[in-house]
Amino acid sequence: MRERSPGTARSAGAGAALPAEPAVVPRSGIGGSDGIRPGGVLKRERVRDAVLGMVEERRAGDAIPSERALCVQLGVSRPTLRAAVDELVAAGVLIREHGRGVFVAPEKITQELVHGHHSLSVPRASGAWASRLLEFTTVPAGARVGRRLCLSPAAQIVYVARLRLVDGYPMAIEHLHIPAALVPGLTSRELEQGDLYEHLRTHHDVRVNEATQTIEPTVVTRAEAELLEVPELSPALLFERLTTDTAGQPVEYVHSLYRGDRYRIVSRLTLQADTAPAAPATPSDGHHPGIPPGDFVHGDPVAASTLGDVQGRR
Repeated sequence: MRERSPGTARSAGAGAALPAEPAVVPRSGIGGSDGIRPGGVLKRERVRDAVLGMVEERRAGDAIPSERALCVQLGVSRPTLRAAVDELVAAGVLIREHGRGVFVAPEKITQELVHGHHSLSVPRASGAWASRLLEFTTVPAGARVGRRLCLSPAAQIVYVARLRLVDGYPMAIEHLHIPAALVPGLTSRELEQGDLYEHLRTHHDVRVNEATQTIEPTVVTRAEAELLEVPELSPALLFERLTTDTAGQPVEYVHSLYRGDRYRIVSRLTLQADTAPAAPATPSDGHHPGIPPGDFVHGDPVAASTLGDVQGRR
């Protein structure tokens, strides 16, 4: 991503060297007989998370270490590091200034479409969806993912990367992070077939309740472009979601990259006008996306329904 916590300032030093090949922690049913081991997808994911962790520890305008220093610190090659930085520059998380270095970009404007306790319904997107696993292993959570899942950085998580297909064509790349303690015996078959949340409920007694999801535009890297069968730097939609169970505990952190040429989001707004006359109110500073400020000066409630719309293959 491409996401960071606002207003956080800490030490400039961050991150330990990444292992060249993250070890698979033996665990019954996880990364075992399925034959799926860490590879290029996980390596890029770990580099990306390490750089994002540095971004989260800085304020807008702060510099990140030089390319040479980062290569030594993370134990990665210059092309691998450069690809991660280029991706974050394209996504608006970092800014590259010629002759000066790379700096943390200003915070993006965040606007909640639905406030308070208004419900957000998410119908299934059209098309026949399927999954193909790219990575499936158990690794330490690390600082960034650990913070999101309320885990120690050393706690084990199940990391899954899968290619999502619609009617047989690649549509999205998903990176899932699930606390390993919640899903003993999780198999790749569960992640390739059926509904993941249904499997979590029926096989692992994990009952999801709420999710906070963000969506923003981005572009695909060369590796992502190959998987999605689109040109490099093609537009895409980045989804980030944190899911909690009925007790309010985080059970899943996922970020997904959807093709911008074949996927769009459609929102339906229900605008409920007051039945009784009301005195004019002062327009608020904020506004709903796509609705000019001042259109609803009486504070009319707005409900929204959002769905994914898969475009026909062109």
